[in-house]
Amino acid sequence: MNILITGAAGFLGKNLVENLKAIRDGKNRTRPALSIGEIFAVTRGILPEQLAECAAKADFVFHFAGVNRPEDPADFQRGNVGFTAQLLAALRKAGNTCPVLFSSSLQATLAGRFTGSLYGRSKRDAEDLLFHYAAETGARVYVYRLPNLVGKWIRPDYNSAVATFCHHIARDEPITVTAPSIELELLFIDDLLEELYDALEGHPHVADDPRFCACAATHRATLGEIVTLLKSFRAQPETLLVPTLTPGSFEKKLYSMYISYLPERLTAFPLTTHADARGSFTELLKSRSAGQVSVNITKPGVTKGQHWHNSKLEQFIVVSGRGRIRMRDLASGETREFDVSGEKIESVQMLPGWTHSIENLSETEDLVTIMWANEVFDPARPDTFFEEV
Repeated sequence: MNILITGAAGFLGKNLVENLKAIRDGKNRTRPALSIGEIFAVTRGILPEQLAECAAKADFVFHFAGVNRPEDPADFQRGNVGFTAQLLAALRKAGNTCPVLFSSSLQATLAGRFTGSLYGRSKRDAEDLLFHYAAETGARVYVYRLPNLVGKWIRPDYNSAVATFCHHIARDEPITVTAPSIELELLFIDDLLEELYDALEGHPHVADDPRFCACAATHRATLGEIVTLLKSFRAQPETLLVPTLTPGSFEKKLYSMYISYLPERLTAFPLTTHADARGSFTELLKSRSAGQVSVNITKPGVTKGQHWHNSKLEQFIVVSGRGRIRMRDLASGETREFDVSGEKIESVQMLPGWTHSIENLSETEDLVTIMWANEVFDPARPDTFFEEV
């Protein structure tokens, strides 16, 4: 299947081009029904004869090209309606009735705050051209009136407040939020891509108005809520807190978008290591829902731990060196021992009510242990009590 994409240099076009390449090259195997051949990535300034050649060979057209912030308002019609007419004329001349998918906008409703929108009018006029083309030729036309698109690679300080906030908050630069209570409907690019693949496979999702298609995986959030989350993401190098990364959640998707805007100085950040003669302890990551992960280094011959918990959960995973984990049940006196090493990586559970320790059995080599606890350490309620094994 040969794919023609107009507006291939834009935010939506770039994401689709790179992901279709991944399907074409067998790197993404989630869509076995799709066989991608040539990808015609059409950008601004394409010559008419080049567009005609691509239109003749295409088996599916994604029409994303458009004008949304011109210096001359007349360019809305020239760019959005005029180029749509040019594309459809090329398909007609080639006798090619392959499906055409058009990225329109909610502004094309011309309702509410979009009343009088010149951009919305030009998108609606382009929609009408496509509907007329479908009626005339029998070609399938999929028109999506998209809400605010967000995700990686979207240009800040242009037409996405979310991208602008991500870019400036990541750089500790000031932002202005004049109306934090305004609610946005957001569609993340990766959700839209899945919908576009569905359309390629011939089963797009139909909107309430059957003339249109829709991607249902949208999220609603106020500007204030978005900024609050982004500022918490920015604080991660100090707090080590990662957000709640529930699959499909708004918080997870926004976090993924935010870190794509990180400057080099924040792409890597230092961690605080607490060291003494016995070794060191470094907290790596914290999560309010999943606890924290740390790395503990124990010097040769040293024993660490010697404490117990009522309900806190811990797991020790030795990744380098050779050691012994000892436990004693405070109630029954039962003891257990586990010899552990980086040569046989396994996880050992620290049992509630059992005091436990870890000893480095080597005379020369450090013992390196990854430690997980189910909760972030709270010095006011530590649930950690000294007791020798």
